[in-house]
Amino acid sequence: MNLGLVTESFSQDKRDWLQGAHGTDIVPSVTLDVTKFTAGTHYPDGYIKSGIPLGRITTGQKVGPYDDAATDGRQTCIGFLYTGVEVVTKRGAVLSSAVGSMLVHCAVKESKLPVTLDAAGKTDLGARVIFV
Repeated sequence: MNLGLVTESFSQDKRDWLQGAHGTDIVPSVTLDVTKFTAGTHYPDGYIKSGIPLGRITTGQKVGPYDDAATDGRQTCIGFLYTGVEVVTKRGAVLSSAVGSMLVHCAVKESKLPVTLDAAGKTDLGARVIFV
Protein backbone atom coordinates (compact mmCIF):
# COMPACT_ATOMS: atom_id res chain seq x y z
CA MET A 1 0.00 0.00 0.00
CA ASN A 2 1.32 3.43 -0.94
CA LEU A 3 0.37 6.15 1.52
CA GLY A 4 2.65 8.75 -0.03
CA LEU A 5 1.57 11.71 -2.08
CA VAL A 6 0.98 10.80 -5.72
CA THR A 7 0.96 13.54 -8.33
CA GLU A 8 -0.60 13.01 -11.70
CA SER A 9 -0.84 15.54 -14.51
CA PHE A 10 -3.34 15.64 -17.34
CA SER A 11 -3.40 17.46 -20.63
CA GLN A 12 -6.33 18.37 -22.81
CA ASP A 13 -6.46 16.95 -26.30
CA LYS A 14 -5.76 19.70 -28.82
CA ARG A 15 -8.16 19.49 -31.76
CA ASP A 16 -7.53 22.91 -33.27
CA TRP A 17 -6.82 21.10 -36.55
CA LEU A 18 -10.57 20.56 -37.00
CA GLN A 19 -12.55 23.25 -38.81
CA GLY A 20 -15.71 22.30 -36.90
CA ALA A 21 -17.74 19.42 -35.49
CA HIS A 22 -18.84 18.10 -38.89
CA GLY A 23 -18.21 14.34 -39.04
CA THR A 24 -17.36 13.93 -35.36
CA ASP A 25 -20.57 11.97 -34.75
CA ILE A 26 -19.16 9.05 -36.77
CA VAL A 27 -15.76 7.99 -35.45
CA PRO A 28 -15.08 4.27 -35.85
CA SER A 29 -12.75 2.63 -33.37
CA VAL A 30 -9.38 1.43 -34.61
CA THR A 31 -6.50 -0.53 -33.14
CA LEU A 32 -3.20 1.32 -33.43
CA ASP A 33 0.01 -0.61 -34.08
CA VAL A 34 2.17 1.53 -31.81
CA THR A 35 5.35 -0.09 -33.13
CA LYS A 36 4.80 1.78 -36.42
CA PHE A 37 4.75 5.21 -34.72
CA THR A 38 7.88 7.23 -33.87
CA ALA A 39 8.20 8.42 -30.27
CA GLY A 40 9.71 11.84 -30.98
CA THR A 41 7.30 12.63 -33.82
CA HIS A 42 4.01 10.97 -32.93
CA TYR A 43 4.03 10.65 -29.13
CA PRO A 44 6.75 12.87 -27.59
CA ASP A 45 4.69 13.26 -24.39
CA GLY A 46 3.46 9.64 -24.17
CA TYR A 47 0.30 10.22 -26.22
CA ILE A 48 -0.18 9.76 -29.94
CA LYS A 49 -1.52 13.16 -30.97
CA SER A 50 -4.97 13.64 -32.42
CA GLY A 51 -4.85 14.68 -36.06
CA ILE A 52 -2.21 12.14 -37.08
CA PRO A 53 -3.07 10.80 -40.57
CA LEU A 54 -3.63 7.04 -40.51
CA GLY A 55 -3.25 4.13 -42.92
CA ARG A 56 -4.54 0.57 -42.51
CA ILE A 57 -1.91 -2.17 -42.30
CA THR A 58 -2.97 -4.97 -44.62
CA THR A 59 -1.86 -7.80 -42.31
CA GLY A 60 -3.81 -7.82 -39.08
CA GLN A 61 -5.99 -4.81 -39.95
CA LYS A 62 -4.40 -2.47 -37.38
CA VAL A 63 -3.64 1.12 -38.34
CA GLY A 64 -0.42 3.07 -38.23
CA PRO A 65 0.77 6.48 -39.30
CA TYR A 66 0.17 7.22 -42.96
CA ASP A 67 3.41 6.97 -44.94
CA ASP A 68 3.31 7.27 -48.74
CA ALA A 69 6.60 5.34 -48.95
CA ALA A 70 5.31 2.37 -46.93
CA THR A 71 4.51 -0.97 -48.56
CA ASP A 72 2.35 -2.47 -45.81
CA GLY A 73 -0.92 -0.64 -46.55
CA ARG A 74 -0.08 2.57 -44.71
CA GLN A 75 0.70 4.21 -48.04
CA THR A 76 -3.05 4.89 -48.37
CA CYS A 77 -4.41 7.55 -46.02
CA ILE A 78 -7.81 6.53 -44.62
CA GLY A 79 -8.48 9.16 -41.94
CA PHE A 80 -7.16 11.00 -38.89
CA LEU A 81 -6.75 9.96 -35.27
CA TYR A 82 -9.65 11.75 -33.57
CA THR A 83 -8.54 11.66 -29.93
CA GLY A 84 -5.05 11.46 -28.48
CA VAL A 85 -4.17 7.97 -27.21
CA GLU A 86 -1.86 7.21 -24.28
CA VAL A 87 0.79 4.70 -25.38
CA VAL A 88 3.43 5.05 -22.65
CA THR A 89 2.48 3.69 -19.23
CA LYS A 90 3.18 5.49 -15.96
CA ARG A 91 6.16 3.14 -15.51
CA GLY A 92 7.60 4.11 -18.91
CA ALA A 93 6.68 1.00 -20.90
CA VAL A 94 5.52 1.59 -24.47
CA LEU A 95 2.41 -0.35 -25.48
CA SER A 96 2.56 -2.40 -28.68
CA SER A 97 -1.05 -1.61 -29.56
CA ALA A 98 -3.80 0.68 -28.32
CA VAL A 99 -7.40 1.46 -29.21
CA GLY A 100 -8.40 4.85 -30.58
CA SER A 101 -11.01 6.45 -32.82
CA MET A 102 -10.65 7.65 -36.39
CA LEU A 103 -12.25 10.61 -38.11
CA VAL A 104 -13.08 9.73 -41.72
CA HIS A 105 -15.23 12.67 -42.87
CA CYS A 106 -14.38 16.22 -41.83
CA ALA A 107 -12.99 19.65 -42.62
CA VAL A 108 -9.35 20.07 -41.58
CA LYS A 109 -7.19 23.14 -40.99
CA GLU A 110 -4.16 21.77 -42.77
CA SER A 111 -1.69 24.17 -41.11
CA LYS A 112 -2.74 22.90 -37.67
CA LEU A 113 -2.16 19.18 -38.29
CA PRO A 114 0.57 17.75 -36.02
CA VAL A 115 2.42 16.37 -39.08
CA THR A 116 2.44 17.30 -42.76
CA LEU A 117 0.12 15.41 -45.11
CA ASP A 118 1.41 15.10 -48.68
CA ALA A 119 -0.62 15.47 -51.89
CA ALA A 120 -0.97 11.68 -52.30
CA GLY A 121 -2.54 11.40 -48.83
CA LYS A 122 -5.00 14.17 -49.62
CA THR A 123 -5.92 12.42 -52.85
CA ASP A 124 -6.51 9.16 -50.95
CA LEU A 125 -9.05 10.92 -48.72
CA GLY A 126 -10.91 12.34 -51.72
CA ALA A 127 -14.05 14.35 -51.11
CA ARG A 128 -14.50 12.94 -47.60
CA VAL A 129 -12.08 15.53 -46.21
CA ILE A 130 -12.00 19.22 -47.03
CA PHE A 131 -8.70 21.03 -46.41
CA VAL A 132 -8.88 24.70 -45.46
